Amino acid sequence: MEQQLFLRPTSVIMQPETLCNLDCTYCYLPFRHERNTMTLAVAQAVAASVRPWATSGTVEVCWHGGEPLATGRSHLGRLMDAFAGIDVKHVVQTNATLIDEAWCEFFAERDVHVGVSIDGPPADNASRVDRRRMPTQAKALRGIELLRAHGHEVHAIAVVSDPTPERAGRLYAFAVEYGIAHLGVNIEEQEGVNVSTNAHRQDVVTDFWTALAASWRENPIVRVRELERALSYAGAVLRNDSAAHRDGVLINPLPTVGYDGSVTLISPELAGFTSNRGTFSSGNVLRNTLNEIVERSKTGDSWISEFFQGVKTCQLTCQYFNFCGGGNPANRYFEHGRMDGTTTNYCRNSKISLLEGVLRLDQSTAAGDQDPGVSNDARGFADQDRPATYAHQHV
Repeated sequence: MEQQLFLRPTSVIMQPETLCNLDCTYCYLPFRHERNTMTLAVAQAVAASVRPWATSGTVEVCWHGGEPLATGRSHLGRLMDAFAGIDVKHVVQTNATLIDEAWCEFFAERDVHVGVSIDGPPADNASRVDRRRMPTQAKALRGIELLRAHGHEVHAIAVVSDPTPERAGRLYAFAVEYGIAHLGVNIEEQEGVNVSTNAHRQDVVTDFWTALAASWRENPIVRVRELERALSYAGAVLRNDSAAHRDGVLINPLPTVGYDGSVTLISPELAGFTSNRGTFSSGNVLRNTLNEIVERSKTGDSWISEFFQGVKTCQLTCQYFNFCGGGNPANRYFEHGRMDGTTTNYCRNSKISLLEGVLRLDQSTAAGDQDPGVSNDARGFADQDRPATYAHQHV
């Protein structure tokens, strides 16, 4: 019997443009200084591939970069139009510096969900600079204010390079002040062209997550992606819910489609990179459907098989596996140089320390049964490893 590797695909990441107008110091993208624009033919091929997926439920189409707005409204609109008549939800992840009234109207007309990348108050956002190495905070905040003025719910992702309790407090206070509805927190990772180490003292990182959880509990008006996942898992464990246990190892295929139609599976951060065994691309949507590429990768891509073996080792050896699910392939590769390693600094920072930090809260809060800050969406831990709208992306 053929080994099952993948979950049913429910999302696809699209790269309409490699160019970015910013030059963030921690960026992992290799082609952000080059203009490479997705053709309409690529979008049409992806749309044809996801049409059968959408018969089982809405498919998320996340436009990521580079900076997706750098491709312009007219062209991005044409790319989105390729999905007309298909049950999809369009998402844009942007640095917000190019947002104006016209973009806000564009998002409203097409019911586009908007994610903004911003790291907090000015001192904490200092890595997000433009090509002249000038701060971008004011432009990003203006974009956020315009989005809110037009009735858009703002989701944000913050990259944290210094995970301390003080940083956690400032970040949450910033999210509250600027009306952020949903916050995702990515502790800076060593991946792609960003070779800076992401090793931190684990007790300090644990304190960071505890402080963030404490700030949220004191004023639970901003949904925090990582806290929802940890609280949902803790609640499932306390209720002895079967969703807290993983009986098998299945990977979300999470196809990332580059501007040229190249398809990289299971980790957007690997797109555009090669290893000593060749490219991480599993095919091209201009030649094969996404389903064909996914199916062929089960036996044709040695790195995916290697990652699968690493995940199975995690399952056998790591007490946090039921929460984590086996880590991220890009972190394994860029930290270890292989896919079949186990614990990474990413695991320590964003999984182990997260869970340990949140579990310092009192049991009633961890269960998520009474606290109004835990949404119904967060209670189902079985969904926590689905690719959330802005999961693990660093625009």
